[in-house]
Amino acid sequence: MRKIIHVDMDCFYAAVEMRDFPELRGKPVAVGGRSDRRGVISTCNYEARKFGVRSAMASAYALRLCPALTLVPGRMEVYKQVSAQIRTIFSRYTDLIEPLSLDEAYLDVTDCRCCRGSATLIAESIRNDIFKETGLTASAGVAPVKFLAKVASDLNKPNGQYVIPPEAVAEFVKTLPLSKIPGVGKVTGEKLADMGLLTCADIQQADARMLRERFGKFGALLVERAQGIDPRGVSPNRVRKSVGVETTLAQDIFSLSQASSVLSGLIPELSTRMSRGAADRAIHKQVVKLKFADFKQTTIEHRSDSLSVNLFQELLAQAMARAEGRGIRLVGISAGLAEPRHEQPASVCQLDLAL
Repeated sequence: MRKIIHVDMDCFYAAVEMRDFPELRGKPVAVGGRSDRRGVISTCNYEARKFGVRSAMASAYALRLCPALTLVPGRMEVYKQVSAQIRTIFSRYTDLIEPLSLDEAYLDVTDCRCCRGSATLIAESIRNDIFKETGLTASAGVAPVKFLAKVASDLNKPNGQYVIPPEAVAEFVKTLPLSKIPGVGKVTGEKLADMGLLTCADIQQADARMLRERFGKFGALLVERAQGIDPRGVSPNRVRKSVGVETTLAQDIFSLSQASSVLSGLIPELSTRMSRGAADRAIHKQVVKLKFADFKQTTIEHRSDSLSVNLFQELLAQAMARAEGRGIRLVGISAGLAEPRHEQPASVCQLDLAL
């Protein structure tokens, strides 16, 4: 039986800003791009959330919801430094650390002998260390499986923790909304709701074969998660699955030629990122992403074993066909990475810029 902790920093970027600039404390604060440049909120503090401000929201809209919002530019280098401090704290307790982002990570503390081997006490100790050494608060979830640890870390925020012991898993998942299961987004959630499936208990009573036929591999995964089953271990050497770049436009664009020009401008940055972080990796697909003026978005992808500018342009044309008169506010491109191979040539991820 594993002992897994999911640690999630509380409104991380905003919390760092409030720590470094005490005059921001007690005020609604968000980290993000300028509203007059089509900026987007990266994160916000709890005072701002009371007004409905959320991550990934347009800064201009956030300011309409909360006119008193203080919008500050991000300081990514500072956030990375603080994240490294936190990672050092984690390493005192276990080597099995799987970072998900700068502000959250899974830890497997099954073999940790400190705190009498209690995962609950270890989580408390980690949170105390983080506060003492960085001045920031963290929340934690403790469970015998990964996805439940992540669910639990959100149940007692901010600056709290929630424990799901092994003997409580079966009862806990019965009332767990399906929307809490990773992978159940808005569209899938609506499909499940239309079938009368709202909680894990509903899935437990449903026909597993029907779910597999309707949702494929995800249907089988859904049956497992609804029973509190998650065989995944904590992976310290998490493999990167994609490399991408995107840009939010200062003004909406409407034509394919305009979008094509923007996409062409993203190519050099994608090539640079590939050479830095994935030079020894083959690809298996190319992806184009558009976000429309109404904030809905679409992605088009196609299997490919070599990056082609021509293919990106073809995918862009297909994505633009879905605009239906709406303006485009964001253009993005990415490459899905194949599993690493030790004998793979370093040149496989070079963009064919001549095409």
